[in-house]
Amino acid sequence: MKKSTGTTDRKLALSMAIEWEKASMSGKHGTLVEAKARTVLSEILEQATGRPLHFESVADYFEDWLKDKKSNASDKTALKYTQTSQNFLRALGPRSRVPLSAIAPADIRAWFEGLLKGGRAPSTVNTALVVISSIFEKAKGAGHILINPCNGITALRDDGKGERETFTPLQVAGLIEAAKGTDWEGAILVGCFTGLRLKDISELIWAAVDVSNPKRSFIRVIASKTGKGVAVPVHPDLQQWLQSQTQGIANAPIFSSLKGRPSGGNTGLSAQFKRLMGKAGISGKRLRTAVGAGRNTSSLSFHSLRHTFTSAMANAGVPEDIRMLLTGHATKSAHKIYTHHEADQVWNAIAALPGVAV
Repeated sequence: MKKSTGTTDRKLALSMAIEWEKASMSGKHGTLVEAKARTVLSEILEQATGRPLHFESVADYFEDWLKDKKSNASDKTALKYTQTSQNFLRALGPRSRVPLSAIAPADIRAWFEGLLKGGRAPSTVNTALVVISSIFEKAKGAGHILINPCNGITALRDDGKGERETFTPLQVAGLIEAAKGTDWEGAILVGCFTGLRLKDISELIWAAVDVSNPKRSFIRVIASKTGKGVAVPVHPDLQQWLQSQTQGIANAPIFSSLKGRPSGGNTGLSAQFKRLMGKAGISGKRLRTAVGAGRNTSSLSFHSLRHTFTSAMANAGVPEDIRMLLTGHATKSAHKIYTHHEADQVWNAIAALPGVAV
């Protein structure tokens, strides 16, 4: 009387109604368990359509999602997806084997708050939420779940964001002086005049650099973060440093002492650069103190050179669209160069940057 079976077959409708009634009575007597309920529903669906109901566990669905993502993502992005999903499944514990539909906003909130208590930065927690939410959103689109349990979780406000500083010309000169005669001297110059990230700089090879034509010298790489081609003109100060080095062939590293080193850890690239800052008498403001698995966050780091690069172009009057072109690295391939018009503009932009006086 109160629920349609969705069929006009009288016998089938009666059979389905009887099964529902059995399940209902079991619930009233306290003997209906989740597994039994799923079995009953699956049998009813199979009677009606010939296909049993498929209940995919959270762990199984996440595994399939990861396989699909890894085939189209860069190594760094794939690693981020893997670490985030594994962290979520560990937080779920035994509930990682329940059906996707069994995950509730309370499960998401417990994992979310666990990341914060573990010392993760708000930006890190927010990024993790975006990844997990996208997995459930895909499951919703495929009909596995009716709602995305992440929808009730509000992203955190990152108060430390926007407080990042840039290095002054005097500080850049001090860093170069402190790094004199080491690979870090060149790495700092590359960061200052290209805006490339530390990981991409540490992995630079000589084949990526063309300094044969002073008017059209470029550094071309595939950005590890985005997987996109990067082509940045070489500033005269950087070109002078590159030409003073013993040039290697093809895949020979430019910065052999930095290549292959991790960013984190006491001996990682970030810690090495921090010690260089100390040697140069430079320190940033403490934005965040490490808690648990988190880490200290300073207003000055190697990434500040990227901000310094952007800021220097703005101060030199470089138009915003050209700044975005250079910092966004919008080329589709590392082997594709800008149009003639764009090439002139980006060259003028890099030439407008002040040199480094040491």
